[in-house]
Amino acid sequence: MADFLGMMKQAAQLQSKMKALQEELDQVEVEGVSGGGLVTVRMSAKMELKALKIDPSLMKPEETEIVEDLIVTAVGDAKRKAEAAMQEKMAALTGGLKLPPGFGLG
Repeated sequence: MADFLGMMKQAAQLQSKMKALQEELDQVEVEGVSGGGLVTVRMSAKMELKALKIDPSLMKPEETEIVEDLIVTAVGDAKRKAEAAMQEKMAALTGGLKLPPGFGLG
């Protein structure tokens, strides 16, 4: 019975740490860039888009498709960086323990 109580206490501690980590991840921001800096995206480590900057030189009707592609690329770049930041924070929390799928921070 003592083992079960200890396990429950550890689970509660982990849950508390996960909540604190989620709040911390809201504050971590990464930047995705494409087109040599023509498009820049800022995103939280929880994948929330915070800002989008498009260089004025791209604001021509004939450049629409290029701008759309650059935005997609910049968002993808930011997403990869956000995922890396989240994994780094999770590894620090769990001591490198691999968590099962679906046990993320949502």
